[in-house]
Amino acid sequence: MPVAIVTDSAAALPPEIAREWSIAVVPMWLTFDGTAVREGEMSLDELLTHPEVKTSGPSPGEFAAVIEDQLADADGVVLLTIASEMSTTHEAAVLGARAVDAEVRVVDTRTAAGAEALVVLAAAEAAASGAPIDAVVAAAEVAIPQMRLVATVPSLEHLVRGGRVPNIAGWAGNVLGIAPLFEFRSGHARPLRPALGTEAAYDRILSRWRRDRVPGAELHVAALHANARTDAQRLLDVVREQVEPKTSFIGEFGTVMVAHTGPGLVGLAWRWAGPDGPAD
Repeated sequence: MPVAIVTDSAAALPPEIAREWSIAVVPMWLTFDGTAVREGEMSLDELLTHPEVKTSGPSPGEFAAVIEDQLADADGVVLLTIASEMSTTHEAAVLGARAVDAEVRVVDTRTAAGAEALVVLAAAEAAASGAPIDAVVAAAEVAIPQMRLVATVPSLEHLVRGGRVPNIAGWAGNVLGIAPLFEFRSGHARPLRPALGTEAAYDRILSRWRRDRVPGAELHVAALHANARTDAQRLLDVVREQVEPKTSFIGEFGTVMVAHTGPGLVGLAWRWAGPDGPAD
């Protein structure tokens, strides 16, 4: 039987892609006004009406339950999580895996959102080919250092508040006409030089993508957004005009990710896959 693939909802994996690749997604949690709900049980519009929202990962028991369910049709499970630096989700996944008497491997993707989804898909492709569990893990570990994620947000307020970027970077979101940019890499978000307006920010994102291009390598790309699908589609259209990706999709941030970034985020996650692809 094949290896089963499990991830958390921070990957922002489109449901149709999760179904296509038989990927099980364990939802994260949001808490507001003393009420806890699973991701997917509350709309983004409703989330934005609550000024104070806390997020948390699935419990070890939730991971264990999904792993047990997947083992009904699989010999082993590879569980890929959001960066351990961002969330306790990875730790909970490790504990959940230990509670199951089966071969389960937990992989820290060192990233999130569409970049996490691309790592998950690398593992899913290996699993679908019938690869053993060590080879499935290896496929993910090859993809992780190849990942890039660059995005722009209307304000860095949410990222600063959550400690994802330094306080000093927050000034950019308060300057008229400035579009903050950040890169998420190796488990950390770091601010980049801001752009003079949204269009310039999009140009900067595309420029960084072009600069990374590796001749002969296959492109896997996700256009990311938080309640800004039209702009994400524009970025993806530009990419597709210049390169035919092996994998491409629009990854809409779930409510948990929006709680950390705020609405309006637009960006690209990508990797160039091949023997000469970039390494961290």
